[in-house]
Amino acid sequence: MKQSSYTIHGRRNRWRENSLEGADENVSKKFDWYVIKKFGPYVGRYKGWTLVSVALMLLYTVLNLANPFLIGVAIDQFIGHNDLRGLAITGIVLIIVNVLMWQAQYWQVWSMSWAGQQILYNLSSDMFTHLQSLSLSFYDRTQIGRVMSRLQSDIDVLESMLSSGLLSMLGSLVSLVGIIIAMLAMNVTLALLSFTVLPIMFVIAAFWQRFAQRSFRRTRAAISVVNATLQENITGMRVIQSLAREERNRDEFDELNAYNRDTNLEASRIAALILPLVEVVAAMAIAITVLYGGVLVSQGSLKVGVLVAFTLYINRFFDPIREISQQYSQLQRAGVAAERIFQILETPVEIKDKPGAEELPQIHGEVEFRDVTFGYNRDLPVLRDFNLHMKAGQTVAIVGPTGAGKSTIAGLLARFYDIQQGSVLVDGHDVRDVTQHSLRSQIGVVLQEPFLFTGTIRDNIRYGRLEAADEEVAEAARAVGVHDLITQLPEGYDTLIRERGRNLSVGQRQLISFARALLADPRILILDEATANIDTFTELLVQQALKRLLHGRTALVIAHRLSTIKGADNIVVLQGGRIVEQGTHAELLQRNGIYASLYAMGFRHT
Repeated sequence: MKQSSYTIHGRRNRWRENSLEGADENVSKKFDWYVIKKFGPYVGRYKGWTLVSVALMLLYTVLNLANPFLIGVAIDQFIGHNDLRGLAITGIVLIIVNVLMWQAQYWQVWSMSWAGQQILYNLSSDMFTHLQSLSLSFYDRTQIGRVMSRLQSDIDVLESMLSSGLLSMLGSLVSLVGIIIAMLAMNVTLALLSFTVLPIMFVIAAFWQRFAQRSFRRTRAAISVVNATLQENITGMRVIQSLAREERNRDEFDELNAYNRDTNLEASRIAALILPLVEVVAAMAIAITVLYGGVLVSQGSLKVGVLVAFTLYINRFFDPIREISQQYSQLQRAGVAAERIFQILETPVEIKDKPGAEELPQIHGEVEFRDVTFGYNRDLPVLRDFNLHMKAGQTVAIVGPTGAGKSTIAGLLARFYDIQQGSVLVDGHDVRDVTQHSLRSQIGVVLQEPFLFTGTIRDNIRYGRLEAADEEVAEAARAVGVHDLITQLPEGYDTLIRERGRNLSVGQRQLISFARALLADPRILILDEATANIDTFTELLVQQALKRLLHGRTALVIAHRLSTIKGADNIVVLQGGRIVEQGTHAELLQRNGIYASLYAMGFRHT
């Protein structure tokens, strides 16, 4: 299919714009093995279980090394001398050794799996906690699908490494050392001859590693892109279907899905390449041993049992190498996954309480913006030397063209962003000097796009005040005029809300978000285009409720509808990040300025 501007390459260039996306696409950077050390604090919490697992692994390795030795002894000492009693005892010892091996391996796997799952639990919990503390600016520039990919796919990759892979690799290394010692003890010349193939193995491993790391990082980036695209398309399904974009989006997703498939196939091909090469080298070593050992046996300088045991040791010598080869592939994948996970955990929290931040006491609601300058990009300020004073209990409406900074004012008041110059004061307290929790717990925010959580209507209204009684929930619903609508539903307040409230109308969702904000009993209420999606009849109910509910509260109202703002104590007109007019509705109309022009152009009808 001919590529248009929507090529994968073009999309990847756009996706590089934020930090997570740029990291996903940088598949050529050198892997930092020190990332593995970052697991130290997590492993340290369960070092007892880890040590038990290591001890069991060592026991299993020793028992496993005893098998070839016992077989060699049986051949040379008992079979050759027709000693059936000694042969029977050796057989019983072999059975006991293998039963103990089974028990040691079982409990080793179980104990390490338990510790690994606990580590993953703590890691996932820390990621969730950190994601909740990250500033809104992080989410402004990050695709949620990429975050979900790291929370899910990368954690899954780590699971196999922490549950068994890392310890299995350690066991293989210990087993390899033990086999080398045993072979040298049995026959130094034969052992050294067998080891001549090791340089070939090292060359193969070095060659393989050059391609494996890049390939595995590419697969993690590919699944991240696919998850981000899936999340975006599923969330925007209503728009997609309304614009008949299904076929085009399917074609675009097919491109990404094919890219994901191809990168995984490439990674599988590279991972599969190492094992057959190890088998070939192992066959070479066995062939050399059998040929030279056979000559020694024919000359009488080597016993048959020793040769058999030696051959078994050689085969087992390459078993750990095979295991290490396979686990190394997994370790490479897990290393890349860990790198991506710790990138999120180490993302700095831009908005945080300063040392010694005080709890904001119960406020009256006086708000002041004093010489505030702010921009989402420091070189492009949205507000410049902005000054605004809101008395306690006053309703202030903000109007102005798109991009004037209306919603920015609301975000700064709740300290979702930090200003660059000036100060934002609540009852004389700089919002940067108090804890975020004590500030936001006294501010209610209702947005244009209401967000409801999966659960009952009652749970959603009570979301910001869990201790509220059922009657208080109903009272908040009555205050905003949604109680009757709720009671008409088959399950009433116990009606289950589907994801993001898709089984309710936009107006119903907005009214429920009103009730949720009001039940929290905020001293400051922010309405950010909050009535934009409510029909005219419902808005009349809301307006009547707001007159009662805003009494004694400070309200910051951002709206286009005249009915929402005409009763405000003060209407502020923004343009280019500065206040150009302010006053009551009647005063602004008399001035015949920008507000009057907006009104004349149809502002009253929007």
